[in-house]
Amino acid sequence: MGSLNTQLDPTQTGDEAEKLESGLRKRIVGQDDAIQQIVDIYQTNLAGMSSPGRPIGNLLFLGPTGSGKTRLVEATAESLVGDSHAVIKIDCAEFQHSHEIAKLIGSPPGYLGHRETHPLLSQEVLNQYHTDQVKLSFVLFDEIEKASDALWNLLLGILDKATLTLGDNRRVDFSRALIFMTSNLGAAEMSSILRPSLGFAAGETERMQAAGSANGQLNDKISRAGVEAARRKFTPEFLNRIDKVVVFKPLGEEELRKILVIELGMVQQRIFSSANSAPFVFSVTATAKDHLLREGTDMKYGARHLKRAIDRNLVHSLSNLIASGQVRGGDLIRVDYDDSLSRLTFFKDAENMPAYTMVQMVDTSIAPPLGVFSAGAAVEMPRTAAKGRR
Repeated sequence: MGSLNTQLDPTQTGDEAEKLESGLRKRIVGQDDAIQQIVDIYQTNLAGMSSPGRPIGNLLFLGPTGSGKTRLVEATAESLVGDSHAVIKIDCAEFQHSHEIAKLIGSPPGYLGHRETHPLLSQEVLNQYHTDQVKLSFVLFDEIEKASDALWNLLLGILDKATLTLGDNRRVDFSRALIFMTSNLGAAEMSSILRPSLGFAAGETERMQAAGSANGQLNDKISRAGVEAARRKFTPEFLNRIDKVVVFKPLGEEELRKILVIELGMVQQRIFSSANSAPFVFSVTATAKDHLLREGTDMKYGARHLKRAIDRNLVHSLSNLIASGQVRGGDLIRVDYDDSLSRLTFFKDAENMPAYTMVQMVDTSIAPPLGVFSAGAAVEMPRTAAKGRR
């Protein structure tokens, strides 16, 4: 056997991991580190190198509200199993008292209501979204800092041994699960780092940003603030069972502008897939996008404020146009902004367009609609990205 001495490249990933990364980057903006952590864990699992007897991955997401923590979990499920609702979401605000744990694991035999209490974390619940290709479960503990000590103690066994014992002594296996936990811990400290109000700190931040080091020193300070807040809140036993603590950065204008395009595409897909209205296409001018961005930019609430601005200014208006019969199936609607009126304006530029023409006018690369209904007949959407993006 000859000696090859061929240098290998450990940075390369497989096709499945690349597909996941591509899908996440289409849906999530400004959180590259978090995406990379999920891709690395998934690649390790595909290679059969995950730690035996533990969940596939235990991830703690920290950061301000509206930065994409929950959305990333949903996007992971959507990319892998095709359904964002495949995430088993546990709202930890509902488990602030020890006795409420019974809702998760069920009441022990002999307790009142034992037979009527169905545990939220049974094996059947975990496996319900498994497919022939992907047998993964996605479990999200949202706002974990609000949970009682009883829930944290319950998590210790899940994170370490991938096992949960229900009230009736049945065992639940989490070895095929990705465990996500989200928290807003450290959000105030991160905001103070980004927007200090007085003196030298303000000048230092401006100099760091002006020097183009916002992705370096500034991000390091934000990450340290989040991690230190987690250390003050959680016990060492809890943190030691977490594979990776990921700090989500607050979203800036550039990221919000990209999210705006994604959200407008989601509104278009909602129109295509709605059973209550005939499909039509809308386009948004640059000035209208600028208006939506101004209305939806709030550093405190992140992308959620942008989604509310889209609903308030665009979706509600389109709904009125549909209900009043001004917009019909096959129409092309142009959305503009009028400075004198200080609001969006709507114009019909075409009508009676065939379904295939409408599909070609929009981008269906993220999540193709199920079909366009025209004259009672369903027309299947192509799965390739269409030309003519807004």
